[in-house]
Amino acid sequence: MTDARLAERPELPDRLPLPVVDNHCHLDIRRDDAPEVALRQVISEAASVGVDRLVQIGCDIGSARWTAAVVDEHPALLGGVAIHPNEVPRHQAAGDLDDVLDEIASLAQHPRIRVIGETGLDYYRTRPEGVAVQQESFRRHIALAKRLGLALQIHDRDAHDDVLRILAEEGAPERTVLHCYSGDMEMARECVRRGYYLSFAGTVTFRSAKDLRDALSVTPMEHLLVETDAPYLTPTPHRGRANAPYLVPHTVRAMAATLNTSVPQLCQALSDNSEHVYGPWS
Repeated sequence: MTDARLAERPELPDRLPLPVVDNHCHLDIRRDDAPEVALRQVISEAASVGVDRLVQIGCDIGSARWTAAVVDEHPALLGGVAIHPNEVPRHQAAGDLDDVLDEIASLAQHPRIRVIGETGLDYYRTRPEGVAVQQESFRRHIALAKRLGLALQIHDRDAHDDVLRILAEEGAPERTVLHCYSGDMEMARECVRRGYYLSFAGTVTFRSAKDLRDALSVTPMEHLLVETDAPYLTPTPHRGRANAPYLVPHTVRAMAATLNTSVPQLCQALSDNSEHVYGPWS
């Protein structure tokens, strides 16, 4: 994709009939050569199309600090903090993994930090020698979420079996979310059986994503969330451009079509589920 196309900001979609939550975004990250947009504008644009609440995720120590500060300034934001699984081997190599996990635990005590995440496993980018420390870090994040009574958001890339195994071994927190769900239909059924929430991103709109839509189709609405993972995973018809919370309506409408339900009914469920997982924004 050309830099010029990336710099083009997609137009605002039609407003959703009821407000929803973007339950996972990275507002501190600017993708490649995408234009810089002020945070207040990001929040305002999202609200203008019915995305009136956002969960900002800080998944390295710098972004976790930023998240804990910015949630105080903007009532539309709640936050999550963790060390992303791909960051964990780097901290182990630097000898400061215990220190950064201790700081995450401290930041997580902020009253508007409601999530431990994103944590989990990523076998796509991690070399085999990094797997053991990733798994240990995942267990420590699970324990922290349970100790503080916070929701857990899980990053799972090419690691489905181990993610489910470790959650079973450790005992998942009461409110556990599979962020940017990437499993198949059978995994979705198992996650629902365990009481987990499945959060679908723009990937569910991709033409090639039949398996994801099949997984969505067997997920009851009381287990569903929606997200952007902005600035990544931009939904169709803007795939390839930088993502932003105001593009959530494209994903919501695609989800409603897959579920053969009305957009207002799905919006209400997504909003209710978000408030149940994260608590009130006000």
